[in-house]
Amino acid sequence: MVGVFVLYLFMKYARLTKEQLEELHEEFIRFLATQSITGDEWKQLKENKPQVAEAEIDVFSDLVWEGVLEKAEYLENMAPQQLFLFKINTDDMTLIALKIMDNSKDITTVEGYRWLQQHYASEAVEFYTATKTFSEDKKADIFSLIEKGAIITKGELYRFFEKMIDA
Repeated sequence: MVGVFVLYLFMKYARLTKEQLEELHEEFIRFLATQSITGDEWKQLKENKPQVAEAEIDVFSDLVWEGVLEKAEYLENMAPQQLFLFKINTDDMTLIALKIMDNSKDITTVEGYRWLQQHYASEAVEFYTATKTFSEDKKADIFSLIEKGAIITKGELYRFFEKMIDA
């Protein structure tokens, strides 16, 4: 029990939300089975040793995040006047950033996003690119971007603007 509690103290990522845990209910049951914890034992843990139950949830959460981060290839982070598009490579990530020069436009709204679709090639939108080498912990670097609001995507926007920049 102490070992699990220590893992709880040093959680690497973030606990999954209640909704995420519900979506991963079957996977969580399989995880508990690998820990030799039956359904009845899980109920007892939650009632009698909630800190141990929470530690199990945290370990499971980290395992889920590890898998998700391992598979992440693209991230997007959108702000009212900026769009950050990341491509995750083996040793680094490349960034395509768009800056909207008109402060009255908000690309996080439907109307503002339509405006961007029509004006991305105009002087009202500036493009920047950059490459950053990952630290020793690539997954932590990716998770940090997610904590700051980035979402994992399939990369359609990144590839669209990459072709435009390369042209």
